Amino acid sequence: MTVARKSDLSEGDLGEFVFTGADFQTIAELVHRHAGIVLGPSKRSMVYSRLSRRLRELRLTRFEDYCRLLQTPEGADEFLAFSNAMTTNLTRFFREQHHFDFLQETIIPKIRLGAEKRRLRIWSAGCSSGEEPYSIAMTLLDHFPDLGRWDARILATDLDTNMLSQGAKGLYAADTLGDVPKTYQERFFTPKGGGFIPKEGVRKLIAFKPLNLLEPWPVKGPFDVIFCRNVMIYFDNPTKTDLVRRYAKLLSPGGWLVVGHSETLLDQQSLFRPCGRTIYQKLGI
Repeated sequence: MTVARKSDLSEGDLGEFVFTGADFQTIAELVHRHAGIVLGPSKRSMVYSRLSRRLRELRLTRFEDYCRLLQTPEGADEFLAFSNAMTTNLTRFFREQHHFDFLQETIIPKIRLGAEKRRLRIWSAGCSSGEEPYSIAMTLLDHFPDLGRWDARILATDLDTNMLSQGAKGLYAADTLGDVPKTYQERFFTPKGGGFIPKEGVRKLIAFKPLNLLEPWPVKGPFDVIFCRNVMIYFDNPTKTDLVRRYAKLLSPGGWLVVGHSETLLDQQSLFRPCGRTIYQKLGI
């Protein structure tokens, strides 16, 4: 009779599927190469939990076989499901309210006074299920009285195609609207299917598109504002630096880059100056 050693069990047996340290390393390398996300050893249980459903649906018993599938031409469709499963999506309407206050009180007045072509472009990079771009749209509609006479668009992008689909549909459960002011709920939402959906005037401002921030961007700009909040915390420093420089190239002179509460651009002082809580303005012309 063969008896498994304790070290073998602790490495490979987390439950239903065989998941070795080598399997985790392969997955971590794939995630970093494709999405720029750094997965340390402490994330091993999270990876197992998120991917177990994929192995179950594919009738696999070993992560080794799943890793092998991901790296073959036949696994192209599965790689999309893999990317969606490994993308962290945490968002809500008007998350970090001070950013929308700054948009309302500082950015909108400056854009209205300074623009001659009546063109406005805002990018929500890492938009998840759409709460951020819809929050931006509602802020614009409420505090930009002549917006209807402008060429105004919000680009909403994400790596996770499932989240993008949810955002494009725009159907939200009633309990997700808790941070939306009551006046906004009445003005900008319509009941539908047991939940609520943004009205057409809000929806038409936004274009939802799939985009991997590590790959070439099929966007031209220039953008007046770029929201990239709570995305860069998952990247290593070289990836963050490259990403910020690419954002700077796409921003209009004096444009704003808005990042998450635990993120900073203080190492990019040649490109941006701080002008609010995790809000930065592009320097130069």
